Amino acid sequence: MREVLVVFDEPIMNPQGDMFFAEALGRQRMDDGLWEGWLEFSAADDPAQRIASGRETTQPKRTDLEYWSQGLSRVYLQGALLRAQAAAAEASVEGGESDNLGV
Repeated sequence: MREVLVVFDEPIMNPQGDMFFAEALGRQRMDDGLWEGWLEFSAADDPAQRIASGRETTQPKRTDLEYWSQGLSRVYLQGALLRAQAAAAEASVEGGESDNLGV
């Protein structure tokens, strides 16, 4: 089951000037017990519009995942937003589901 680890209160802007709020999420994998983390971005002007990054990290324990998520910089979040948007755009061009949506 996914858990929200950090909700970032300052919006992140993409190169087009669109603003997004970021959240760091995580879950424990059932197959090996490791914890994986990813980011989800919601558009500031339409919170229903969400985009998720792919897995950004894998950690051995939940506390390690929390530590990772609490140390994310603004620059890291901007890069993750660009990666997530690029993956979503590529998936829509290919006509398939993106691995980064519905993590």
